[in-house]
Amino acid sequence: MQLVADIFAEIFRALWAHKMRSFLTMFGIAWGVGSLLLLVGLGEGFRSGNRREMDAIGDNIMFVWGGRHPVILGSQISGKWYHLTYEDYLDIKASPHVKAACPVLMRSDIRAVSETGSYNGQVMGVEPQYKGIRYLPVKQGRWLNDGDEQQRRNVVVVAIELVKVLFPGRPVVGNILLLNGVRFEIVGVLDTVGRGDNNATNSRIYIPFSTMSVYFPLKGEGNEKALSSVNFQPRVRQEHDFALDEAHRAIAQNHGFDWHDPDAFDGWDTIKSAETVEKIFDAMNAFLGSVGLITLALGAIGVINIMLVSVTERTREIGLRKALGATNASIMFQFFLEGLLITALSGAIGIGGAAGLMHFLTKFPAPPGFDPPHIVPVSAALALGSLTVAGIVSGLYPARKAALMTPVDALRQE
Repeated sequence: MQLVADIFAEIFRALWAHKMRSFLTMFGIAWGVGSLLLLVGLGEGFRSGNRREMDAIGDNIMFVWGGRHPVILGSQISGKWYHLTYEDYLDIKASPHVKAACPVLMRSDIRAVSETGSYNGQVMGVEPQYKGIRYLPVKQGRWLNDGDEQQRRNVVVVAIELVKVLFPGRPVVGNILLLNGVRFEIVGVLDTVGRGDNNATNSRIYIPFSTMSVYFPLKGEGNEKALSSVNFQPRVRQEHDFALDEAHRAIAQNHGFDWHDPDAFDGWDTIKSAETVEKIFDAMNAFLGSVGLITLALGAIGVINIMLVSVTERTREIGLRKALGATNASIMFQFFLEGLLITALSGAIGIGGAAGLMHFLTKFPAPPGFDPPHIVPVSAALALGSLTVAGIVSGLYPARKAALMTPVDALRQE
């Protein structure tokens, strides 16, 4: 025990004798480890924030809108606008790789009036299955049901932000809301979706699709039976490409154009978008990990360098100790432990600094689409493993060189 204490005392005396050199070497390793963990943590915060934003939209959701198809194949100048129809929705719904689908009518020019306020916002006509496709948690009352749709009832579900505007401090469910002068009974209130009040979902009004098509069809000549969009889900996530191809084929067949033309369709595949974002983050993490490993390798080289310099400077000391009976193992253990200690202490400072900074950042509101950064276990394990290897390598070679010195040769050195 005393021997180990003496070795540690000698190590700290050697480090203190060359404070600046030791500090710069340790700073390089700590900076590399801390930067690696911080950058990966920020990237993971962005990744998880993006996932949360996507989850707030719905689970594996896909959208198709009306578009513009060329009358003459390959000529965009000859493009002709088309709108989706209920027939398109039925054909998409019947596709083998489609799990669920819902037609959507949406208008932003309908005035909602209550006893205490008014609001011009998005009114959406949807069928009951829309809630299973989109993420719409109910806070009070209920969601639209099959009876509302089949009987074309004048019922409405309002989002949480509208409650603050139209019914401040008043009961909502069971109250009456006028939409362009038409009376609707409020049957439900949706809870907050996402974070903050920037999400448009929190300011929408939902009524049965059949009711919307009677009172508020899309404006424009020939648009009386048009849909704003169709929302649908693939049977399983891995089949989203097949589901999208089937939707395109059905729309093209109904509107008389080639479904192979990608410019003829307008839509959004959230699954494909999420996969693209995941690939970007994986590539970024791989790059950051490589940079971090290179930084650690350079730090290990720095430790090897100062340990070799230390061996050279302490040659006479090594010779004297060996002449007094010190074994090769004890000499090797001292220098190995010194290199390992420098690396481990530097890594601990880097990890602690990164963790402290990330914890500090959690006290501030994150930007939209971001979550607070956090230590990623894989990157922390990689950093610790790399530090262990670096410490062993940086301590072992100089220690072996010191241990192999003969007392006579060492004492001859000036």
